[in-house]
Amino acid sequence: MSRYFLEVSYKGTEYSGFQIQKNANSIQAEMEKALDIYFHVTSAQRAGEQGVKLVCSSRTDTGVHALQNFFHFDWDEMIPHTFLYNINALVSPDIAVKNIFLVPANASSRFDAISREYNYYVYRRKNPFIRDLAYYFPYTLDAQKLSAAAGIISSYTDFTSFSKRNTQVKNFNCTIHHSKWIQEKDCWVYQVKANRFLRGMVRGLTATMLQLGRGKLELSDFEKIIQGRDCTKADFSVPGYGLFLVRVNYPDGLLTPLQPL
Repeated sequence: MSRYFLEVSYKGTEYSGFQIQKNANSIQAEMEKALDIYFHVTSAQRAGEQGVKLVCSSRTDTGVHALQNFFHFDWDEMIPHTFLYNINALVSPDIAVKNIFLVPANASSRFDAISREYNYYVYRRKNPFIRDLAYYFPYTLDAQKLSAAAGIISSYTDFTSFSKRNTQVKNFNCTIHHSKWIQEKDCWVYQVKANRFLRGMVRGLTATMLQLGRGKLELSDFEKIIQGRDCTKADFSVPGYGLFLVRVNYPDGLLTPLQPL
């Protein structure tokens, strides 16, 4: 049995996140359906747990997009060099399979990731061409306050205040590698990189900082929210469609591109 990593990108607008859910479209369901067709897995085999089972590096939420995400799966046959072409012909147009890697049998797309990077896009001037890829927030923003708040985030490790409830994590500690706001064309973009993220964390940070940038909070209030470790004090109101998983980083040498047969 060999283990493979799949590198994918997707537009999450039409999906209820990555994870399979009853009566809802998901990235995992679409990918597993395409893989079942490719590997000729029957419905009986799938019912008997013999189909391809994907494990993802990052479980994105409803509407969230990914420029790069990784899944891993096991398969006992050699995969031919035509795999990428054929699987992309089978999978939804909203999903692109970018690469496949042969990895050690114990490698995990989730637990071997050393960091992840997210961008949240906000635009203030109405633009119909990006309305499902960024959040329309037509208010004056104080760039200096946003920058100061983003910088403060890097000095903290406990982000209990920015984790949604009903999570199963053992702790709320995250190491922030960088956190900043930039302007990119017509958008304000919050960029953050960390060793891990909590459920709803990037949206919580973004929404709360937007309230600060709009003048509804002061910088001292923002710090109190972080220090308070109380998620009811943070704002999570920004929608998922402005959020992009940009990159998942692994240790050097883990990913070996599958050689054509």
